[in-house]
Amino acid sequence: MKIAIIGGSGFENPEILKNPSEIEIETPFGKPSSTFKTGKIRGVEVVVLSRHGRDHSIPPSRVNNRANIWAIKESGCTHILATTACGSLREEIGR
Repeated sequence: MKIAIIGGSGFENPEILKNPSEIEIETPFGKPSSTFKTGKIRGVEVVVLSRHGRDHSIPPSRVNNRANIWAIKESGCTHILATTACGSLREEIGR
């Protein structure tokens, strides 16, 4: 089993992965949002993708999801864990 983690800046902590390395994958749909950080978490092989880019420069409407998923598949991942932060457009909910 190999797991892809699609996350935000919180997953950029270098201590999350054991034996980290970095790979870049080209796709027919262009480049993914970022290079992949690879390594192991508790003995499980993982790749980490920063959905909005490493410098958080890609807005949600510009994320190249097709390239991201293609690259994840090409890297050999069998499972995907995706994190997200949500908000609301209803002003009465507040922050």
